Amino acid sequence: MFENLSDRLERSFKILKGEGKITEINVAETLKDVRRALLDADVNYKVAKTFTDTVKQKALGMNVLNAVKPGQLMVKLVHDELAELMGGETAELKLDGRPAIILMSGLQGSGKTTFSGKLANMLKNKQHKNPLLVACDVYRPAAIEQLKVVGTQTGVPVYSEPDNKNVVEIAGNAIKEAKAKGHDVVIIDTAGRLAVDEEMMNEIETLKNAVNPSETLFVVDSMTGQDAVNTAKEFNDRLDFNGVVLTKLDGDTRGGAALSIRTVVTKPIKFVGTGEKMEAIDVFHPSRMADRILGMGDIVSLVERAQEQFDEEEAKRLQKKIQKNKFDFNDFLGQIQQIKKMGNLKDLASMIPGVGKAIKDVDIDDDAFKGIEAIILSMTPKERTHPEILNTSRRQRIAKGSGTNIQEVNRLIKQFDQTRKMMKLVTGSKMSQMMGAMKGMKGGLPGMPKL
Repeated sequence: MFENLSDRLERSFKILKGEGKITEINVAETLKDVRRALLDADVNYKVAKTFTDTVKQKALGMNVLNAVKPGQLMVKLVHDELAELMGGETAELKLDGRPAIILMSGLQGSGKTTFSGKLANMLKNKQHKNPLLVACDVYRPAAIEQLKVVGTQTGVPVYSEPDNKNVVEIAGNAIKEAKAKGHDVVIIDTAGRLAVDEEMMNEIETLKNAVNPSETLFVVDSMTGQDAVNTAKEFNDRLDFNGVVLTKLDGDTRGGAALSIRTVVTKPIKFVGTGEKMEAIDVFHPSRMADRILGMGDIVSLVERAQEQFDEEEAKRLQKKIQKNKFDFNDFLGQIQQIKKMGNLKDLASMIPGVGKAIKDVDIDDDAFKGIEAIILSMTPKERTHPEILNTSRRQRIAKGSGTNIQEVNRLIKQFDQTRKMMKLVTGSKMSQMMGAMKGMKGGLPGMPKL
């Protein structure tokens, strides 16, 4: 997301490149291009105009320090204003009440059911809550079954009454069930509805008044662009929701909804969905999103995702194995599984500063590890534990079993051996030992001068 906007903004800032100072003329020219970029990204026209007018006033009112070039100052101003436009501060999820009740609302097809599962999964695993999912979509065929599938994937129970069409009754009974069984969060998945459908809007309004949720979230498909903003306004007028959830941010979307919605409905974006997996949910951080829009990456979110998968005891166990040169293919497979749990590979790579632009046209398949996993899983338990016994005949058998060829198997084993040696070098020694090892390499490391 935001790739086209990022490119356009970068081109806009080049207008100031080489300029010695900020003037009304070069600022106006730059911001004219910035406004075009925002409009092309499907940002609301009034929002885009107000945004550039604000940046212009701030830019012309500042004295540029000698150490800061005009282009750099403009990037800083645009960054800060983008963050402010998207809400400024990160909005927390309120979990008041026993149990806390979260009501989902939105259009049909916006991703409410999937997001309900993602939110339950996040609350369960990160906040150690005991959530209950409630099926209150009584109109869409197989809606209850879909929520049950989501519940099975996340290990969260689902309350449903397939023969009851009264959503207020279902929700009330679900809350009683939650209290009886010790669930501290109730997430109510509702049917998708149009703002112009008076009967359906009355139903969810009645449901909200009956359950008095601590949070009412409006789930919107970010790929619908400016229509998402208009729909959000209509729903907010009726429901006065607490926050917005943007789904499908990993899709081919221009991103204007994320930049406009906060200003138009004056309600914060609380979460974003970034993929199909149950782990693909992020708390929305305006400043970090501004970083990503301007091509600065998002290293903080990347580190947070890595920390979520980090197991201190497992790390100590691996460190001992590496020091004894006992790191094997079982450990290697475990590390791959941890990386996969962190989310979409291209999304992860784009969080590294400077990498997003470099890989924007590169197709990074989420199944990139499939071949490696197939090769490792085609090994016997003994072969995974003792890679040194992998002779030619064993490699040929593994290639056939994994649907690959001998060259791919050889390449993986070679990469594994190199990885194991480097890990032992880095983990079990001081820098002097590492430098000594480099000196021992003929001609030094590639791309480095001889030591």
